[in-house]
Amino acid sequence: QLQLVQVGRSNWRRKTNRTRRYISINNKSHDSSHFRLPSPADFPSWAYEPKDYFKFEIIHQSKKSLARTGRITTPHGTIDTPAFVAVGTNAALKAIDFAKADDAGQQLIFSNTYHLLLQPGPRIIRDAGGIHKFTGREKPFITDSGGFQVFSLAYGSVKESLESGGELKRSNRKVIQSAKKRNDKCHWRSDVTGENAVTVTEDHVIFKSYRDGAKVTLTPESSIQAQKDIGADIIIPLDELPPHHIDRDSLAASVERSHRWEARSLMEHLKDSRERKQAIFSVIHGGTDVELRTKSLEYLTSLPWDGYAIGGSLGNGRDELKQLLGWMMPLFNENGRRDKCRHLLGIADLESVKNAVIHGVDSMDSSYPTKLARHGTLMTKEGLIRIKRGKHAKSYGIKIDEGCECLTCAHYDR
Repeated sequence: QLQLVQVGRSNWRRKTNRTRRYISINNKSHDSSHFRLPSPADFPSWAYEPKDYFKFEIIHQSKKSLARTGRITTPHGTIDTPAFVAVGTNAALKAIDFAKADDAGQQLIFSNTYHLLLQPGPRIIRDAGGIHKFTGREKPFITDSGGFQVFSLAYGSVKESLESGGELKRSNRKVIQSAKKRNDKCHWRSDVTGENAVTVTEDHVIFKSYRDGAKVTLTPESSIQAQKDIGADIIIPLDELPPHHIDRDSLAASVERSHRWEARSLMEHLKDSRERKQAIFSVIHGGTDVELRTKSLEYLTSLPWDGYAIGGSLGNGRDELKQLLGWMMPLFNENGRRDKCRHLLGIADLESVKNAVIHGVDSMDSSYPTKLARHGTLMTKEGLIRIKRGKHAKSYGIKIDEGCECLTCAHYDR
């Protein structure tokens, strides 16, 4: 409400219209009366017991902050925490192969179910022996539910959603037509983003494949089944991801739907979790709203998850994220929550990594480093170097980073 007063009347009208469009376009069905939210007692007692195939142990707890070191044990190896988790969207890293990443100390890789669902398909990966055999990497993997990418079809990336104030993503038809004129390859169809990109009901979400335009239905159960076939060590339940700029009532309704979807996902997972030997993390929602996020944390941590992920809208910038972590993370040390690992979804730039670790986050994933590399930006102890700039053209013999012994710094100058 304060924000609406500050931005003025005309902008308030624009935000109100955006909120209305979010409600009318993306939520085709509001009837959730027949979907009762399960209680902890609805899950089998054995689900709350320690697992022999997945374990988290705290090695050291800082006395000056919430920071801690720990170790996650999975069927495909251990993960030392705090851990940066590189994102290999299609089960492959960009700008570097798995062997070199592993040599550099990369222990856990994050892959996206949405992309693997469309190409090559979960069954292809399953028949190849699972993601570890499929990629030739016998180290831990984590997959998401596919929900983030599905909702991005309507609102774009987190950055695009924040910049547009939650405005629906426009169709990229003009971009595609322009690419065709230049004979450039464009893998995205013009009819898979924007206003009609995503349909959400209480039971499922429907979207169009960016490859051939075919309609795809994703339910909490089918997302879990796909991740079972993919075979990652850690999987994520289906959740709803509204844009940052929506009103509180819409956010509250979205949080409750995510709770119902996550509970259904957990029920599906537990059917064969002991045979599959996969762990599953919940996703805490609520945006930057203290009451809603606290409610989400308290409900989801009462259920038999193997770890906790922090997702949804995490604020408009690093400062809001830091504030969010500041009041929320201490709650994870209460009521028996301390002994499970915590993962921050989708954010791992250098400043946010530092803030997350200080506040007790154990792992965080991001495509940030590989994205920087592809665009010619190097990370050094002195800060970022944009190596394509003209001032570096004659930097003969000048080391990239004097104190670094990585492969790049050892073999190349600026």
